[in-house]
Amino acid sequence: MTLFSIARKNIRNNFTNYFLYFASMIFSIIIYFTFVSLKYDHTIQSASDASPKISSVFSGAAIVLMIFVAIFIWYSNSFFTRKRKKEVGLYSLLGLRKKQIGRMLFYENFIMGILALIIGIALGSLLSKFFVSLLMKVMGYDAIVNFSVSSEAIINTIIIFSIITLITSFQGYRLIYRFKLIELFHADQESEQEPKTSFIIALLSVVLIGIGYWLALQNFMESMIWKSLGFMLTPLIILITVILGTYVLFSALTVTLLKISRKNKNSYWKGINLIGTSQLLYRIKGNARTLTIIAVLSATTLTAVGTAYSLYYNNRSTVEKVNPNSMMFMATGSSLTKQAEDIISHNQNHKVIYHNTITVIQMDADATNLNNAYASTEQTYTLISNRDFNQLVKLQGRDDVLSLNANEAAALDPVYMEGMSPKYVGATILLKANSGGENITFKDLKKYSVLNLHTVYSTVVISDELFARLEKETSPVSLEAYGITHEDKAKQLTKELQAVLPNKAAFSSFYMDFTAGLESSGLMIFMGGFLGLVFLAATGSIIYFKQLTEANSDKGRYQILYKIGVNKKEVRKSIAKQVLFIFALPLLAGIVHCAVALTALSKLLQTNLVIPVVICMGVYLCMYIFYYFLTVNAYYKIVTK
Repeated sequence: MTLFSIARKNIRNNFTNYFLYFASMIFSIIIYFTFVSLKYDHTIQSASDASPKISSVFSGAAIVLMIFVAIFIWYSNSFFTRKRKKEVGLYSLLGLRKKQIGRMLFYENFIMGILALIIGIALGSLLSKFFVSLLMKVMGYDAIVNFSVSSEAIINTIIIFSIITLITSFQGYRLIYRFKLIELFHADQESEQEPKTSFIIALLSVVLIGIGYWLALQNFMESMIWKSLGFMLTPLIILITVILGTYVLFSALTVTLLKISRKNKNSYWKGINLIGTSQLLYRIKGNARTLTIIAVLSATTLTAVGTAYSLYYNNRSTVEKVNPNSMMFMATGSSLTKQAEDIISHNQNHKVIYHNTITVIQMDADATNLNNAYASTEQTYTLISNRDFNQLVKLQGRDDVLSLNANEAAALDPVYMEGMSPKYVGATILLKANSGGENITFKDLKKYSVLNLHTVYSTVVISDELFARLEKETSPVSLEAYGITHEDKAKQLTKELQAVLPNKAAFSSFYMDFTAGLESSGLMIFMGGFLGLVFLAATGSIIYFKQLTEANSDKGRYQILYKIGVNKKEVRKSIAKQVLFIFALPLLAGIVHCAVALTALSKLLQTNLVIPVVICMGVYLCMYIFYYFLTVNAYYKIVTK
C-alpha cells in the first residue's frame, strides 16, 4: 500500500472530522471565484458606467479575501496536524520515517485542496448567474444576465488556491519534524495547570476597554483629547486599547470570574458542573488569543456589514435631504423651459405632483462671524423669500412654517454636522449688495432644504420685505421645481431632460443621486456581505476545530464519568454549557465592540443605524447558533463514541 493510497483512505475514514474544514475551503473558493468572475463579467461592464471602479473594488476585495483565506487554511491545517499526534506516533512506532509521514500528510492536505478547488469552481460557475443577478439587483439595475464562465477567473482561482494548498501542505510536512515520539504518544496527557491571575490585572481589562470606548464616543471635532493626540494617532490608540483589553479580558477577567463562581458551593457541586467549570478554568487562558481574534473579527465584520447595509437602507432618506424636489433646474430661456415642461408633462410613466417656479437671489457674503474653520469667510448664498419657502414646504409635505421679519434669516443645511458645521443661530453675516450690503441675523436653522443642493448654493431664507429690496439691486434667478410620481425610476425622463438642458441650467434630479447612492452602497453591501460570510465561516470553524481537539483530549475523562454512573443527558448538558461559554464570550465582546463603533459612526454620519444594524446582528447570531449546535453535537459524538 502506497503513502498516497493511505492518505486517500485516511481522508475517507476521517471525513466527518474533516468535513467543516473541507466545506469552509469550498465556500472560500466559491466566494473568491465569484469576486474574480464579477471583475470580468460583461453584463456589469455594459450595465454600469462605473464598471472600471467596480472592477478595481472587486480586485481589492479579492486580495483581502485571499490573504484571510490563506491564514485561515494555515491555522486550520495546523490544528488538524496537532490533533493527530498519537496517530503520527503510531506510524513512527511501526517503522515509518518522519519524511514518509510528512509526505503522507502532505498528500492528504493536497488531495483535499484539489478536491475543494474542483468543487468550488464548479459550484461557483453554476452560481455565477445568480451572483451577477444579485449584484445587479442591489445596485438598482434591470440587466438581463446571460450564463457565462470566465476563463480568466478560473485560471486566477486555480493559481491562487493551488499556491495556498501547496504552502499549507508543506506546513503539515514541516510540523512533523517538531514533534518527538514521546510527545506524540502523551499528547492527550499533557499536564495542565490552573492559570494564575490577579484582580488588578482583571480590572485592567475593563479599564483598557473603557478608555477605548470613551475615546471612540467622543465628538472628535470638539474633543480636546482628539485634537491633542491627533486624528491619526487617536484611532490607533482606540484599536490597541480595545484589542489588548479584550485579550486581558479573556485571559484574566474570565479566569477571575470562574474562580469566584467556584466558591458558590450550591452551584459548583450540582450535577457535574465542577467538571465543566474546571475544564473551562484550565483552558480559558490557552484559548485567550483565539477568542480575542474571533471577537475582533466579529466586531470588524459586523461593523463593516452594518455600515454598508445602513448606507443602503438609508439611501432614499439621504437623497431626499439633498434633493427634496424630483427635478430642478435654472430657467435659462423661455423656449428651453417650455420644452422641458412639455417633456415632463407628456411623459406617460410619471405624473406631475407639483410644478413651481421660484425666484431666488444669488449673493456673495462675508461669513466671518460664522467662525467656520472648514470654509472660507467669503461665501456665496442662494436667498429665497419667506413666502416661497413656506409654499415649497407645503408642496413637499412637511409640517413646518417660518415667520421672518426685517433682517431675520434662517439657514437651510441638509448636511449639517455637529462640530463641523457653523452654529448659525444668533450669528450675523453681511450680504454684499450694490448699495453697500445688508446684515442678516440667523434666527433659525433647518436641517433640510427645499431646493436641490446640486442646483443652488447654500440656501438662506430671508424675510419677504428684505427679499423685495435686494431683488431690485441684483439679477434674480428663476428655478423650476417639479415633483413627480415614481421619481426613483425616472431614468428615461432624466436622459431626455439632460439632452435638452444646457450645463448652465444646473439640472439636478432625485433619480441621478438615488441611483448613484444605490450603486455605491449596493456594491458595498454585496462585497461586505460576502466577505462577512467568509469571516463568519472561518471564525466559527476555528472554534469548532479547537473544541473538537479538546473533545479528543477529554474522551478518557468522560469514560470515567460513565463508569461512576453519569448518564448521557447530564454529559450533553455539561458539554452544551462548556461550548456555550466559549462561543458566547467572543460573540458578546464582538457585538459590544460593534455597538460602540456604530454609535460613534452614527454620530458622525448624523443618521440612525439601529434597524439595519439589528438586522445584520440577527443574521450573524443565527449563523453563530448553527455553528454552536454543530459543535455541541460533534463534541458529544466524540466523547460518547
